[in-house]
Amino acid sequence: MHLPRSQGRKTVSVMRGLMMLCPACYDSIHEEKLVDEKNYVADHETFFDVICPGCEDLNRPLIDDMLGSSE
Repeated sequence: MHLPRSQGRKTVSVMRGLMMLCPACYDSIHEEKLVDEKNYVADHETFFDVICPGCEDLNRPLIDDMLGSSE
């Protein structure tokens, strides 16, 4: 079983903390202009549509908290 590592990952701020992203997702959210000058993502719903499944899995507890999940 291969566990995700933080090596090479970059962070962005969201309403509940920091999310670690792979370089491809980090570049994608900047290309989509989803971050402001402070590297903050305000539109989290579009942000969740852009990031890859690996980044979703890595940040699952924070994503669930942001979406109000009771799981």
